[in-house]
Amino acid sequence: MSIDKRAFGTYDVRGIYPKTINQELAYKVGRIFPKLFNAKKIAIGHDIRLSGPTLSDALARGLSESGCDVFDIGQCGTEMIYFTTGFKNFDGGIMITASHNPKDDNGLKCVLKNSRPLTPDTGLFKLRDAVADENFDFSYRKASGNIFRIDIMSDYIKKILSYINVKNLKPFKVVINSGNGAAGPIINELEKFLPFEIIKIFNDPDGNFPNGVPNPLRQDNREVTSKAVVENHADCGVAFDGDFDRCFLFDEKGGFIEGYYLVGLLAQNFLSKNHGEKIIYDPRAIWNTTDIVKNMGGVPLMCRSGHSYIKNMMRDENAIYGGEMSSHHYFRDFYYCDSGMIPWLLILELLSQSDKTLSQMVDDRQKKYPVSGELNSKVASLEAVGEILKKVENIYGKDREVIKIDGISIDFDDWRFNLRPSGTEPYIRLNVETRGDKKLLKEKTDELLKIIRS
Repeated sequence: MSIDKRAFGTYDVRGIYPKTINQELAYKVGRIFPKLFNAKKIAIGHDIRLSGPTLSDALARGLSESGCDVFDIGQCGTEMIYFTTGFKNFDGGIMITASHNPKDDNGLKCVLKNSRPLTPDTGLFKLRDAVADENFDFSYRKASGNIFRIDIMSDYIKKILSYINVKNLKPFKVVINSGNGAAGPIINELEKFLPFEIIKIFNDPDGNFPNGVPNPLRQDNREVTSKAVVENHADCGVAFDGDFDRCFLFDEKGGFIEGYYLVGLLAQNFLSKNHGEKIIYDPRAIWNTTDIVKNMGGVPLMCRSGHSYIKNMMRDENAIYGGEMSSHHYFRDFYYCDSGMIPWLLILELLSQSDKTLSQMVDDRQKKYPVSGELNSKVASLEAVGEILKKVENIYGKDREVIKIDGISIDFDDWRFNLRPSGTEPYIRLNVETRGDKKLLKEKTDELLKIIRS
């Protein structure tokens, strides 16, 4: 079967099973990965998708037939592969997941030694080309490596809990929606150590997704968690995507909290314990984050959005935490990787130290720095994106500094915006924010959208 190169994206391998993601691809990745990256020991795991175990078996066979020892942690979340690779000092890790995509999708996320991401810059496209090479001789086998099944749960839970002081947590009532994804078993383990009353929704892993795709960004998925928070008089709600590398929070009123404001709250938590540390943020919306970081004595540093960029900058700058408004949160002591389990615990720790409710904490920041949220506009082609960026820059960039870290960002006294292209689709994405002026926010958002969509 020929390999479709289009399955290899900028950050991972993803497609429909078995059309583009299948046993043959997984096996070939396994055969080639050790040779390309000099890997002798590799961690593997899979999320709850029905094709996961089959793909995992093919991957393990390919790795072992290349002479690599395979350490299979079974069903897990993506961050557990990051953790295992770093904690065990393995040469790499491969996670089989399609995160929040439809149930028939699957894919592979790869990391190298020290849990560094595999990207086009570090060899992802070399892997792609080798896997797609029909002349590659897969009949040759080295001495077979061993396949071990290992249990990493207790070490992983210990690491997650190390980020908070459990003794200082208040006995909150928390609704947690695992979306029938991989988060459920982790919540069951964490619950043993936490003082919370946890109300679980769709907690049992089920690759059939009987309650819909685990994607809390979808409005219909949000409503279930929001309603449960209100009906149970809970202090907050938490919802996860399929491989729980992201978590999404709801306040005690059932209101969905934009990921942007969580970056500021998490920065606040870290800086309250670690004065003077560096905090990384993406350029889409920044004023709330920089205000908190500076007032807390930290050093705010802007970085292009995207996990590989943020992880690299965090390493270069020794930053303690990095956050994106897309709800990806990265932690220095978690091998500079993103986690969906650490953020909600840090937020509840912060809430335990406050006399405010979660809605009050967030509302204060929303009033001070309201945002448009990310607004997507479809364009005719990727080439047209460049024309729109140039047009907007010519209109708004006169006598202003134009920051081009990710698309274009232009600041004015009372408002700012970021306009950036999608990395993979013919879309252009707009974010606008103001200094406490919702009327100005709507005015400038409408103004920009009219120019972009004309």
